[in-house]
Amino acid sequence: MRRLATRCFSTSAWKQEIRRLDELPSCVRPSFTEIPYHGLHSLKWPQPPHNILLVGKSNDQRVQGALVEFSRHIKSTYPDTNVILEPEAAQNLHAEIEFAVSAQGEGDAQYQDTVDMISTFGGDGTVLHAASLFATAPRVPPVLSFSMGTLGFLGEWSFSDYQRAFHTAYYSGIDKKSMSRVIMRDRLRVGIFGPDGKRIPHEPPFTPTGQQCNDVLALNEVLLHRGALPHMAHITILIGSPPHQQTLTTAIADGFLVSTPTGSTAYSLSSGGSIVHPLVHSLLLTPICPRSLSFRPLVLPAHTPITLRIDAENRGKEIEVSADGMRRQRGLGAGMEVRVVGENGTSGVPFVLSSNGDDYWVGGLNGLLKFNNQFGGDR
Repeated sequence: MRRLATRCFSTSAWKQEIRRLDELPSCVRPSFTEIPYHGLHSLKWPQPPHNILLVGKSNDQRVQGALVEFSRHIKSTYPDTNVILEPEAAQNLHAEIEFAVSAQGEGDAQYQDTVDMISTFGGDGTVLHAASLFATAPRVPPVLSFSMGTLGFLGEWSFSDYQRAFHTAYYSGIDKKSMSRVIMRDRLRVGIFGPDGKRIPHEPPFTPTGQQCNDVLALNEVLLHRGALPHMAHITILIGSPPHQQTLTTAIADGFLVSTPTGSTAYSLSSGGSIVHPLVHSLLLTPICPRSLSFRPLVLPAHTPITLRIDAENRGKEIEVSADGMRRQRGLGAGMEVRVVGENGTSGVPFVLSSNGDDYWVGGLNGLLKFNNQFGGDR
């Protein structure tokens, strides 16, 4: 799409263009090396990244201004970069930007095949949305997250440091330059199965590609909930895989969460779940308002398959299911199952950490959650 616009304070015009993703060069894939005794990884590019996806909080003027400022900076300082925006953001902002931007069009290439690095501008919801764009991809590009929202547990950087942050990530490991520290945040692999045991493909909007797929990957959690129905959910929980699968219990509750350690500070925490360090490879099973007071949240190894089966005694017609806030259009009926397991291997979502040397996780607990603060403040 091409469009002529007039420069501010000038009568000359420039050509503005929104290009398709399939016009961009192939993505550059970095390597990650584990740092001994830290659990973190170092980021090394084989060459500087070219295609940078910018994801911002919608309907926020401060964020929109930051997107324009950031875009202008990286394009002027690193002219070989290509700025990628989501389609709506590209339509809204490209008139303010003096160069071509790229956005995904109908039948276009997928983000996973073109994006080298992601920069997010907003709160945790913005980060989750950016990760959901890669919910069917085995790899996610490095994420440079700027905290500009109401809650920023995943926002590793302040926007005031954006020039230093991008420079550090852009040149990481190139020509013997220092390498950025990265934390790999685990994801959940989520599949849905019918009463006959056959897999039911995921459909849009549950999938980011607009096509059916077998599994989706969630950064925070998968949620089963009774929704607006007045009856509590009856769900049978099974641990392990056949032939070694065991029934844990059939429970009655408003709903159930299976979360990652990243998700342990989100909905799971509000439901009474444990707070788990993101480097602990685990799954959290948390009931939401269970009828039995003896049902306590559980922490299981990440490789443990968890099956949540809608029990025949369930009185509601359907149970709602969502992953990272994206709800499946059709609910689950009796006999249907949600099967969840941690993502295989050493993959995950790589977040570029600030280089201030602080323990990012402890800082988040103290600064955001006010961990163990006295009620009423200091006296």
